[in-house]
Amino acid sequence: MPLSHDHIRTTVDSYLARNPHEREQLGAFLNGLDQTGDEIASRSTFTGHVTCGAIVVDDLGRVLHVLHLASGKFLVPGGHAEAADESLAATALRELHEETGIPPQAVTAWPGYETVPFDIDIHDIDAHPRKGEPGHQHFDLRFLFRLHTTTDVPVVLQEDEVGGIEWRPVDRVTQPPLREKLLKLPAMTEPETANASALIYNDRGEYLLHLRDYFPGEIWEPGMWSLLGGGREPQDASLEHTVRRELAEEAGLDLADLTPFGTEYASNDDSATVPIAIYAGRWNGDPRELRLTEGVMLAWFTPSDLHRLRIADTTSDLVRRHAASLSASAAPQSGLSSPEERRPASPSGTVLNVIGVHLYLERPDGTVLLGLRHPNSAFAPSTWHVLAVH
Repeated sequence: MPLSHDHIRTTVDSYLARNPHEREQLGAFLNGLDQTGDEIASRSTFTGHVTCGAIVVDDLGRVLHVLHLASGKFLVPGGHAEAADESLAATALRELHEETGIPPQAVTAWPGYETVPFDIDIHDIDAHPRKGEPGHQHFDLRFLFRLHTTTDVPVVLQEDEVGGIEWRPVDRVTQPPLREKLLKLPAMTEPETANASALIYNDRGEYLLHLRDYFPGEIWEPGMWSLLGGGREPQDASLEHTVRRELAEEAGLDLADLTPFGTEYASNDDSATVPIAIYAGRWNGDPRELRLTEGVMLAWFTPSDLHRLRIADTTSDLVRRHAASLSASAAPQSGLSSPEERRPASPSGTVLNVIGVHLYLERPDGTVLLGLRHPNSAFAPSTWHVLAVH
């Protein structure tokens, strides 16, 4: 499926939050987002469309340039999005591989730019009558990577598009605005760890939370409700690859579309600050049907339920911020305008006023008493739950 409008819009908004002074110069891009919707990712949208580039820096601080035959210029690798691309950053990595042969596994996202472009450039493209293409604009989102391998990477050029490569010092980067940004970039400090988590929501306005095992000292947030996700591993080309791998490993879950929502920061057991890339995705399945390999259970909760849970304040705030960011037309809660409408209806159509009593028993060490509901229970069958009765 093509890159979604929501994914592109969220990525651009994250970029402008860091570069608010560029809003005016990106006006054509923002207008295109408002007017063309999802079609802005299509190369046949000649009012202007999205492209993606990879800014790759080696261990000597040099920046990779390729000679684009179409323009006769040395530029950073990049090109058009394709329907199979899972994200804008994935487009940049695919183009890097196609044009130079450098695989995604040979680079890693620059810390702090895992989900946010380092630069966005708008440039004019000449008409190509033979291809039936009028003059148009490219809205080029450029992602920053470091070449992390210590051995020489074999270069296999895409001969029909690329005439050669050069590793150029930062002060010789061809495009002045990009060069100025790179010159101001602090020295590369690769974090030992980085995490990625999935903020999964459904059309009912609920969020999928994971009850972690109670293993103090062994895992983060033991015995607490949290997001699915985990730490980056060497084979992960990006933090989106990390979160997709974690979803598959922890719950057998594969989401068609994951949109970068932001980057959070947490402290690990060594008091080191670890970046956590947050990806949001919509899913309307039944968590009881998932193959859970870690933790105790998965369950849906609305933001208004969170105060009842043993959950970190940062996770609770993250869920509420995401819920608040959804527009009225796209909000999963649409159509549920009042608590009464969310209550189950009796067979005669009258509204049931249900009163429930819950007994929450917690030891000083944080362990909580739960009961396993009968498979035929009308509410949350076959799940662990606090003791409750109507």
